[in-house]
Amino acid sequence: METAQLTPDQLDTQASRLHDTDAWQRIVTGWEQTAREPARPAPIPGHETPPVPPADWRDLLSVPVDRLIEDSLRTLPPRPPRERPLPGRLGAALPERLHTWRRIGQPDVRPSTHLGHARQILTEWGWQNTPYRLRNARGARCLCGAMLTAHRLGYGSLDTVDRAGAWIITELRSQGWTDLIGPWNRHPGRTAADALALIDATIRRASMAGH
Repeated sequence: METAQLTPDQLDTQASRLHDTDAWQRIVTGWEQTAREPARPAPIPGHETPPVPPADWRDLLSVPVDRLIEDSLRTLPPRPPRERPLPGRLGAALPERLHTWRRIGQPDVRPSTHLGHARQILTEWGWQNTPYRLRNARGARCLCGAMLTAHRLGYGSLDTVDRAGAWIITELRSQGWTDLIGPWNRHPGRTAADALALIDATIRRASMAGH
């Protein structure tokens, strides 16, 4: 069982390093590449001929069947995890280490699923933007704090947390934000609605990539 105690800033740094690797860039750009439809010759005026039905339905496809299946599976939403309610408002204020037992026997999940649980934490326990704090006195979490708490509650390994953070950074880069998650979270004027919208957009992006 993983026992490392990451801080939000440490998670932020690790996710950024993962995002900047060549391997990650191949992940986030490769899924968007699709085969081009083969160009069809232009008909000669006056010599149009009625289309001939293909001998096989596979002839109608511009990409291989296995590629279509792969693309379809990749766009499916992640399988709904086994639902376990959050420990309540008292649980929100408890130290993170007291939730560790909930990880026992829990399978790993995809980053998009992990982010869904982080979203639930922000929705039920609240969002906060106090600099360098995982949570405030009421138990509200920052974005990275919500991901770390989701991990402590049994939703995803530390590697999954890193990949979820890298997906958030990927989404932020697509929106023009060049800094880390923490500075975005505590930027003046940021709201809880902004944080939830970012997670929703990231979940869609990661799900489309099969993550």
